[in-house]
Amino acid sequence: MRTFLLAFLLLSCAVCADIQPGFDQPLRPQYHFSPREHWTNDPNGLVYFEGEYHLFFQYNPFGDEWGHMSWGHAVSGDLLHWTQLAVALKEENGIMIFTGSAVVDSHNSSGFCLNNKPCLVAVYTGHSPEQGSQQSLQTQNLAYSNDRGRTWTKYSGNPVLDLHMSDFRDPKVFWFEPTRRWIMAVSLPNDHKVRFYSSSDLKGWSQVSDFGPAGATAGQWECPEIFQLPVEGEPNQLRWVLKVGLNPGARLGGSGEQYFVGNFDGKQFTDANPASTTLWTDYGKDCYCALTFNGLPANRNPVMIGWMDNWQYAAKVPTSPWRGQMTIPRQLSLRKTSEGIRLFQQPADSLAQLRTGKLDISGQSLEQVNKALQLSDLAQHHSFELTSTMALGTAQEVGWRILEENGTATVIGYDRTKGSLFIDRSHSGLMNFSPDFPSRMEAPLTLKDSLKLQLLVDRSSIELFADDGRIAMTSLVFPLSNANGIKAYAIGGAASITDVLLAALKSTHE
Repeated sequence: MRTFLLAFLLLSCAVCADIQPGFDQPLRPQYHFSPREHWTNDPNGLVYFEGEYHLFFQYNPFGDEWGHMSWGHAVSGDLLHWTQLAVALKEENGIMIFTGSAVVDSHNSSGFCLNNKPCLVAVYTGHSPEQGSQQSLQTQNLAYSNDRGRTWTKYSGNPVLDLHMSDFRDPKVFWFEPTRRWIMAVSLPNDHKVRFYSSSDLKGWSQVSDFGPAGATAGQWECPEIFQLPVEGEPNQLRWVLKVGLNPGARLGGSGEQYFVGNFDGKQFTDANPASTTLWTDYGKDCYCALTFNGLPANRNPVMIGWMDNWQYAAKVPTSPWRGQMTIPRQLSLRKTSEGIRLFQQPADSLAQLRTGKLDISGQSLEQVNKALQLSDLAQHHSFELTSTMALGTAQEVGWRILEENGTATVIGYDRTKGSLFIDRSHSGLMNFSPDFPSRMEAPLTLKDSLKLQLLVDRSSIELFADDGRIAMTSLVFPLSNANGIKAYAIGGAASITDVLLAALKSTHE
């Protein structure tokens, strides 16, 4: 215990001493969004409008722990360079602003838009905490903006939906063109249900169906998300994806998310798989409440962003002056696999513009690759992209040790015996702020000859994409300040490197 306390104090002091007024704190992500200061959790109201991507987010304007929930706000032209704006929706009159969505009201169905122009409408959960003998209350509410999201007015007729329940939250709203109606998917967390409502004007809502229970039900259902995609290679085959957050009770403990593939007719979502089938959006511990952007062009596939954390330890992670960050924007697709139609995720194409240099190696032994990495200045960066193809050969385990220093490292590998891809952060640096943090995360993966990975590292986070995006794994890590080592390895036999591309990624805060 004394050793841990000393290490914790030394690292904490180092972090405090290096805090800058900008965005260059030692653990601060450099190409992922994080607020300038204070607490953030779920992304909210993702919407594209008049050339801007809007990221709203659960935000405490007064501190780095959960509380006083409001909607923070940032905008971007490319999904990478974000400008944080003033708080959009503030906690007022004892009502916190919980998770929700934003839509472009193109035809002024709400009556909120001015000058014959489209406006933005936010649909959010209002949370009134328990007071004395009065239980907490969650209702669905509206706010609108006629100046591209810079200022907002809460609807005087709020709430627009009130079931007099303590747990009734996280509305996802979208326009369903076949019926020319707005659709709301909202969670009944303790019933493990997503309830669907329909409206012509965003103000008056009629219940049309429930979905669930199904899949994983070990915790509360939250943060529903629903979108349509063509099956890749079969553009006339359209399917709907319904994603649901689960907390606690996810496969690795704490919070996680599952998805269902099926059909939606404007009223009812029908799962194409048996109710017992559980499909996970992310096999890591640190991707939650992922939402997609409304308002994208009709010919563009959905883009999704999630909160990069886990409720088991979110309040304890050792960052300052902020706490919480978002995943990289991910492009989504549906593809047929031997197991059925599955969701694939890949980093947004715009990420390539951040590459500042690269080391490209092919047809080398592990020893030759490791020597080249050791000599390269690129291996000294803490924000980088690593893509590789490794020929398994006779090895029983292959992979990478990254952010390595003084006996600490995060290991990303493939266990041939188990048929599993993994991230092992049990010796990754600072971990003892929570007993739930040290962990080995695994995803089922059957390979024959080679392992192909895309790895995004950003100081305190890892996003791993494998099998061309069928598997995504997201993990926070808090390495030592000088943890620069990158090394390929093989256990139980020989392996080789088919190709490696290492690219440093420049900060989006420059």
